[in-house]
Amino acid sequence: MLTSARNTLYGTIASLKSGAVQTEVVLSIGSQQIVSTITNESVERLQMKIGDPAYALIKSSSLILAKTKPERISARNVLHVSVEEVIKGAVNAEVKLLFGDATMNAIITNDSCDELMIKKGYEVYAIVKASSVIVGMV
Repeated sequence: MLTSARNTLYGTIASLKSGAVQTEVVLSIGSQQIVSTITNESVERLQMKIGDPAYALIKSSSLILAKTKPERISARNVLHVSVEEVIKGAVNAEVKLLFGDATMNAIITNDSCDELMIKKGYEVYAIVKASSVIVGMV
């Protein structure tokens, strides 16, 4: 399947926590985890089980970057990553990130990139809400 999402992260389902309408799906990706919230109907339709291989899709514009780990934040995913490359455009910058063995991309404004002084080799945190993570089955 081809998608327009820039970030596809492969892992395994570590846990499933069902609620009245949605299920919290936790994917283990290397030594880190990504949390997604999806409908119970989607979990049933995809026949998800703990240990199944799966992947997370995240749009590059959904990632928020921070220089330091936020102490209190409502977003479930705070991923420790390192900057591989910064490509500046007229308004926005594409920041290529290393997340374990995977590469991720974030799109942020040039002003934010300058203010955070993001450069190759720096370690940052990529933040994304669980509701912005789409889960697919391998």
